[in-house]
Amino acid sequence: MTDTSTTTGPPAGTTSPDAATGVRSSGRRALMAGLGAVALGTAGAIASTAPAQAAPVATGAKDVTRAESVADLARLRARDGEVAIVAGYREPGDAGLLVYVGSEDGELAANGGTVIGGKHGTRWILQHDGTVDFRVFGITGPEKPADDALAAMVNDPRIRRIQASTDLLFRRRHRFTRSHLEIDFGGHLLTTDGIEQNTHDNPFGAVMFFTGVSKDVVVEHALAEAWPELTDAVAVPDASRFPVDSWWAVQCDPVAGGGADERELQRFVQVTQQIDAHHIRIDYLNGWPLDKGRKLSWRQMEPVAGVRIANMRFLGAGPFDGPTDGSFPDSRELTGSHPIAFEYAIHCDVADVHASRTWWPVIMRRWNTHFTTERCSVENPPTVFYGGAGYLTQQIYSLYGRVSDCTSSNARHLNDLTASAYCLVENCHGDGDDQGGNPFTTHGQYEHDLTFIGNSGLMDIANSGAQWGTSAKRITVRDHVCSWFVAGTKITDLTLENVRVIGRSTFDPQATMTINADGAQVRGCTAGLLAIGQRSQRSSRPTVIQDSTFALPKDQVLVQTPVTATVRFVDCTITGIDGVKARGSGPVEFVDCRLSGPAAAAPFEIGASRLTIRGGSVRDVRLSATAARDQLVTLDGVELGTERADGALLTRAAGGVITWRVNGVTSTVPKGAAHLDIGTGINHARVTGSQFVGGRQLLADGFADASTLLYTDNVERGVETVLPAAGDRVLIADVLTGA
Repeated sequence: MTDTSTTTGPPAGTTSPDAATGVRSSGRRALMAGLGAVALGTAGAIASTAPAQAAPVATGAKDVTRAESVADLARLRARDGEVAIVAGYREPGDAGLLVYVGSEDGELAANGGTVIGGKHGTRWILQHDGTVDFRVFGITGPEKPADDALAAMVNDPRIRRIQASTDLLFRRRHRFTRSHLEIDFGGHLLTTDGIEQNTHDNPFGAVMFFTGVSKDVVVEHALAEAWPELTDAVAVPDASRFPVDSWWAVQCDPVAGGGADERELQRFVQVTQQIDAHHIRIDYLNGWPLDKGRKLSWRQMEPVAGVRIANMRFLGAGPFDGPTDGSFPDSRELTGSHPIAFEYAIHCDVADVHASRTWWPVIMRRWNTHFTTERCSVENPPTVFYGGAGYLTQQIYSLYGRVSDCTSSNARHLNDLTASAYCLVENCHGDGDDQGGNPFTTHGQYEHDLTFIGNSGLMDIANSGAQWGTSAKRITVRDHVCSWFVAGTKITDLTLENVRVIGRSTFDPQATMTINADGAQVRGCTAGLLAIGQRSQRSSRPTVIQDSTFALPKDQVLVQTPVTATVRFVDCTITGIDGVKARGSGPVEFVDCRLSGPAAAAPFEIGASRLTIRGGSVRDVRLSATAARDQLVTLDGVELGTERADGALLTRAAGGVITWRVNGVTSTVPKGAAHLDIGTGINHARVTGSQFVGGRQLLADGFADASTLLYTDNVERGVETVLPAAGDRVLIADVLTGA
């Protein structure tokens, strides 16, 4: 029999015996009466959301239990389906209006918020529309840790949105497997003073770590056929083991003879089709080809999905002092804190998180796909030298991510993409370079198809070390500003557009840009020091630098010794040429470029197998073929000139055979200087259709028995010409001379 004695009001003119406690009275004070009237309609609408053990309220119920606080409610015995209205957690209004439904089944664990323990082991179940505030657990500020409340809400499948209305304190590192949840901290501050110790080298020891769950299924096999690049179909032993829509962490075996962690494939992918008995299709076009016989390992996971964390300010824990060079040991890796980590996650997003003094990355991701990180920031982490620490966000083995509108100050990395692909970084800005940070980086663990647009801050691509392969492919950077840009490792098909490297006296006054001559294409860029190396030969496209400007420092090695690829400059302006060197054997071409140096500059030493200068101008630059190998030097339609009264605009050193093609050139030098000074070695020269003004032409000594010279159709004005005698190997004809 249901006890109804306390659910009906007292007789007229009498006082309820519960008046002192403010519970179970339909004739309460005006505030409670008003709350009850409102809640009757509310309870009727939401009672269906109660768990199975809580029966719904009967239609037309006239009475509702009322309490001023959760503590008052806890002193009552709950009855199945009974509705209770609570004015606040500790006092009316501190948590908003709370509606509970009673349950006599005491097996549901009480948690002090969504489940309140009632008298005699009964339970009061909070009724809500899927959104719950920390205040429901009596958390109204950082005075009390919010860990229990967070865990209770995240692990409650009825809750789809958690929100905070005050600053919060956390002292535990939580691990969740929950999906489809939004946590909105309302712009409030999260602190972690006194947080439990992390484990060693664990960037996933965040306050909130969301991770998928292993399905305990592993498939390992050697490829029965090659897996071509940009192919989503892959051979497997038995396609039936890969259900459509299942998720897998797949990786290949290490590269033979490579680094210990050098793998071309480490991705979190979804099976989209069983093509036939031995082929499946996945949601990923692989960036690197894998040969027949390479080994694959597939690990099936149930991913965490659809989690969004937003609107937080975070202050890391632990002391700020420690080693300044990143050396071990550093106890701050155990005592420091950071807010968010995701692993084996899909569609998990972060927005408007602003952190300072964090140890590991503010947002740590591994095996993620389809995610966004937007409008987040980090400033002043304890270190920028300890490996892995001091980041805003790091993504490892991740796909299809977007990082946008983020900032960093005095941090290590704003964004790190490690072994990741098809990600976009846009409108992000990092400052504090002088503190040793490097806002934009990739690890060199076979990243591919990454795009950076409209960002500012240092950039260093694929430069973490041989252990991981120092490799990347199809990296595109547009509209970027920085004081240092380094992309000189095994980076294939690098594309730079409107990248401006502007030197700073406090960091890199030379405004360094380095690239790998493996399909690099540079358009509309500006830098000081330009260094072109070559550490890979994977591309089918040429290396072209176009419409760009560089101001080289003295003695700069423009083209490094290992370069065998053709390097082509088109419509470029290159100043400061003073002792500059192009040492590589690969051809070097300047098309419609403007080359200049100081009048007293040292020669531009060119060791390329072929040097071509077509169109444009060369001013106050002495071009010297090193003859370190046989060379072909072509000048076609170029305007040459200098103000210095010594040396030669075009000359050579002793060594190999040099073939000269000088056609349509206009050269002007003062008295004492030379246009061409070919006075040593074996030479085969064709000087035709050119005009020389002033100075000298010194060709007599460079055309001995094995050399040949064709000198025709030229115009000389005021030139002192010293030519070899005409003969079978020397033809001099149709030369116009004038004062």
